[in-house]
Amino acid sequence: MEQLVQQLKSGKMEILEVPFPALAPGQILVRNHYSVISAGTEGKTVTDARKGYIAKARSRQKEVKQVIEMVKLNGLISTYKFVMNKLDAPSALGYSTSGEVIAVASDVTEYKVGDYVACGGASASHADVIAVPVNLVARIPENVEVKQAAFSTIAAIAIQGIRQADLRLGENCLIIGMGLIGQLTAKILSASGVRTIGVDVSDIQIKQAIDSGIENVFNRNTPGIEDIIAKFSNGYGVDAIIITAGTSSLDPVELAGKAARKKAKVVIVGAVPTGFDRVNYYKKELDLRMSMSYGPGRGDINYEEKGQDYPIGYVRWTEKRNMLSFLDLLAAGKLDISNFISHSYNLENAPDAYDMILSKNEPFNGIVIEYDKGREIKKRIELRQTVVNPAEPNVGMIGAGNFAQGTLMPQMKGRCNFIGIATARGNMSKYTGTKYDFSYCAESAEELFQDVKINTIFITTRHNSHAEYVIKAIESGKHVFVEKPLAMNEQELEAIKEAHDSATKAGKNIFVMVGFNRRFAPAILSVRKMFVKEQAKSINIRVNSGVMPADHWVNDPEIGGGRIIGEGCHFIDLAMFLAGAEITSVSAVAMIDPNGLNNTVVVNMEFENGSVASVNYFANGSKALSKELIEVFCGGTVVKIDDFKTMTVYNKAEKTTKYKGQDKGHANEVHAFLDAIKNGSPQPIPFEECMLSSLATIKILQSIKENRKIQMK
Repeated sequence: MEQLVQQLKSGKMEILEVPFPALAPGQILVRNHYSVISAGTEGKTVTDARKGYIAKARSRQKEVKQVIEMVKLNGLISTYKFVMNKLDAPSALGYSTSGEVIAVASDVTEYKVGDYVACGGASASHADVIAVPVNLVARIPENVEVKQAAFSTIAAIAIQGIRQADLRLGENCLIIGMGLIGQLTAKILSASGVRTIGVDVSDIQIKQAIDSGIENVFNRNTPGIEDIIAKFSNGYGVDAIIITAGTSSLDPVELAGKAARKKAKVVIVGAVPTGFDRVNYYKKELDLRMSMSYGPGRGDINYEEKGQDYPIGYVRWTEKRNMLSFLDLLAAGKLDISNFISHSYNLENAPDAYDMILSKNEPFNGIVIEYDKGREIKKRIELRQTVVNPAEPNVGMIGAGNFAQGTLMPQMKGRCNFIGIATARGNMSKYTGTKYDFSYCAESAEELFQDVKINTIFITTRHNSHAEYVIKAIESGKHVFVEKPLAMNEQELEAIKEAHDSATKAGKNIFVMVGFNRRFAPAILSVRKMFVKEQAKSINIRVNSGVMPADHWVNDPEIGGGRIIGEGCHFIDLAMFLAGAEITSVSAVAMIDPNGLNNTVVVNMEFENGSVASVNYFANGSKALSKELIEVFCGGTVVKIDDFKTMTVYNKAEKTTKYKGQDKGHANEVHAFLDAIKNGSPQPIPFEECMLSSLATIKILQSIKENRKIQMK
């Protein structure tokens, strides 16, 4: 299949041949017939991408601050590689489409193959095929043109602004900004019995609005425009003002204050500043409201990704119901937006549409991309001929996010054969597959399990999919490297053990290793050499993990499992490795934060050889402090490792070793795993230790809940 992408580094746009997106639970696959280009949102994205680095930085100051923080934590070279990879990667465009359902996930009952639907959200991109969550999909009525239905998501933005204005039959509204969303706002309000007056600074936009049948549209700079608006409202001032303009000027919000009646509502839909003069807003007691995108549910992982709808009795209008209300207006004949469509392009020529938007060399309004519905499309992409040596690690990669691309795969390159790659997004699969010379980009992870040429699977997906993929890999007779965590709960761990035991009984020597990289850090390996395993040690690990947004997917108990499961497992395993003995008990207490999260935890551990360890995982600290401090006390010697940058040994004399950069063992870990497969040597981290560390981490959550020490045996 084909997809329109742009490179954030240069702004270059191209049509890529990419594999189908992965069909996840709660999603449907849609073959696009039409998609709409948002000249405002997408135009800004493309404009920013075509700027130089300095101009990019000025327009994306939030991202610049994040990069500065990364430099402080990870160093300049590591941050530079991360940023360059992000800039080089092809970025998808688009968020409003319509087409035909071609597949549904097993848990989806609302839609079936052959349905025609309108789609929204980041996954509703300009591509032949898209995978969309059910709460971002609206069925198209039979008498509605699929082409007009493609505007549903953009129309939902206008509708949400109208709902925020809370207008009633017979009231009036000033619309500031008469672009596509402004025109949709005017049309929908008129169909609802609300009188509108619109202003814009562009004569072209004004003419287009008038040509599409919208009355009372004026240039903002018309002499006496405030009097015209006052006359329109019978001298009272307008009941509501909806700002759909996008500008850095304060004029829209200032004009709104002047034009409003007392107690009126001012709704901001477009990107405008709000540092207005207080006088009108104070004297009139105006109600200033923000309108969030398509409506309630936007950005809510439970609504958009998990398909959990809000009860209609409490949230009448969600983003999906806003889309449906637009389609209902079309079906009832109360709305016709065919004259909004000024340009149509096929997908191959879509980059020309963006050139037109940026150059502004001709008038434009609604811009539609049309897809060749009769063209045969490929589900997977062949990149090169596959030649394998069965004795080598022949890798299938599931997931290719920032960590996989920036940390794991550079260390894998040259030590294995990259065969197949499967990711959720086709554009990232193609980019990564080409960059690392994979043989093909798969439609789904299932292809990798079934490929007899692949003998090793790397799993770097979200946490809730790890156990399922590990089990499938084992059952397919393939070695597994899985990023932490191994599993989310004891039931998943037990299922993994059963699959591994079954493979072992069948005579298969299958590696299953978790990415506990800190074991392989040079500083940690030095500590292990200092002491014998039998010596009892006192271990203190302090982790200043930093604050993470409560709505981040890692904090979701069903997807990420929380930060103790998702990251804390690293330090449980590290303590066991430093102790040199199995964990016998864990006990933990947690500080519950205002969001109800137990991410700040103090863990105490005991080991078979008499060692004890304390792991203090703090998610409420300052980034100014180093992230990790490790101390080992044993036989009159103390070793302190500070953020894997320095190691100080306190004995008869004090000796400090400074490491070049920050080495947390990722390279050594990957090399050891792949070399063990190639050479037939033992698994670098024994399977039993991966299981025990993972089980102990899960038991920590049990200890917190039950307020008691948990014995491991």
